[in-house]
Amino acid sequence: MILDQHLNKILIIDFGSQFTQLIARRVRELGVFSEIISHKKIKLKHINNSIKGIVLSGGPLNVYQINKYSFDKKILHLGIPVLGICFGHQILSKLNGGKVKQSKHREFGLANVYKKNNSLLTTNFFGNKKSKQVWMSHADQVSKLPKNFKVIASSTNSKFAIVENKIKKYYGVQFHPEVTHTENGKKLISNFIFFICKIRRNWSSKDQKNQLVKDMRKLIGSNKVICALSGGVDSSVVAQLLNKAIGKKLYCIFVNTGLLRKNEEVQVVQTFKKRLKINLIYVNAEKEFLKKLKNISDPEKKRKIIGNLFIKIFERYAKKIKNVKFLAQGTLYPDLIESRSVTGSQTSKIKSHHNVGGLPKKMNLKLVEPLKFLFKDEVRKLGLELNLSKETISRHPFPGPGLAIRVPGIITNEKIKILKEADDYFIQALKDHGLYHKIWQAYAALLPVKTVGVMGDNRTYEYLCLLRAITSEDGMTADYYEFKKSFMQTISNKIVNSIRGINRVVYDVTSKPPSTIELE
Repeated sequence: MILDQHLNKILIIDFGSQFTQLIARRVRELGVFSEIISHKKIKLKHINNSIKGIVLSGGPLNVYQINKYSFDKKILHLGIPVLGICFGHQILSKLNGGKVKQSKHREFGLANVYKKNNSLLTTNFFGNKKSKQVWMSHADQVSKLPKNFKVIASSTNSKFAIVENKIKKYYGVQFHPEVTHTENGKKLISNFIFFICKIRRNWSSKDQKNQLVKDMRKLIGSNKVICALSGGVDSSVVAQLLNKAIGKKLYCIFVNTGLLRKNEEVQVVQTFKKRLKINLIYVNAEKEFLKKLKNISDPEKKRKIIGNLFIKIFERYAKKIKNVKFLAQGTLYPDLIESRSVTGSQTSKIKSHHNVGGLPKKMNLKLVEPLKFLFKDEVRKLGLELNLSKETISRHPFPGPGLAIRVPGIITNEKIKILKEADDYFIQALKDHGLYHKIWQAYAALLPVKTVGVMGDNRTYEYLCLLRAITSEDGMTADYYEFKKSFMQTISNKIVNSIRGINRVVYDVTSKPPSTIELE
């Protein structure tokens, strides 16, 4: 079903493209609400007056596989402007009497499109030039245009790279304007939203805050809510939002697993209990977690042990709060999109929030997910609107199992102490050199390898510390950050000279894929 019935929006019908989330983000970045729904879920009855434009996404299928994609074609005949991207562009042509065939020359990667005619869609897209570089990703192409369609631009291998039917308000592009590789792609999306759909900006952090506070007050009423607070961005924003909405009816439970970053438990208590005056239950469970993890080296076993123990401890303290009706979680829109309930994808899995196995169903509480329509960057902006500090909001992502998956092999108290120091030195160095906010995620890991070293006249036999810093837009793909040699020398010397237990530092220069961001 359509998730919000009131706010004017752009509806994106998803055909399985890896870039669909990017389309939604680009629209929202332009100040307009957007929503994604699977082609398997969309029905004519879902379309209401709030939908001012429809985008048909790309996808791995082709138009010959008519049995593998389905949606009510009447949706396209309601007079609502439609933009077809890649596969969506081919659907538009096919359904209107055009022809699509396999390309003689497939196009994957950068290509030039050349202007043929003017269109509202391409206003200021080409600028003073006759061509623009765009990102192509297709093996099929439109070979014959439907009646009343006009060519706006062509590429060497795609005669109909941009097309329009002005009367029916149909627009198609063979490339992907939503990806950063396409020059001026955001301008093309902007033209569709504002010039063709004639929708006004309606999506800002302030609007979100006011609406969400109002919605939460109405939903929760006089009931109590519990929230698992980790100190990360998502749970922090949820806690502060609910604090603004319902005040003392919110109870946050913060479990210190002993696997947090250095002094993180102090910062969380200082921020939420002392500064924001939230009802915070602080649980120091360091010894419990380390005892359970003793002699465990398998990464999946580590995750399960941490997840199960977290749930057990959370439940133990939650039961002490009487008459609780709701459980708050920091579910984000990508979590919702990737779950089968929204996209209908056969391959996706519902994420376990907090990354430690999810919270228990048997608690019989109603779930409150205030951030479920927001992307990560929107959550950060909302946090600032809610007066959370920049330090809290701009923190790098941190996994639920914490340092346990940054100590491959057996975990000991000594290893955790060594790693906390190394990680702290690394992160502080990034801040001191103005690099922290240029990097998506950075951390130190302690490898289960000891090497020989020389310090003074003495031989050492100590652990190897790995540093990792990556750049990314959404964490789905990532590349390593290229530090200057002087910075690497500085941080390596600092770690080796300051921390007893480490005598060698290495830097991970692997991208994702083929590697993952975390080691385990």
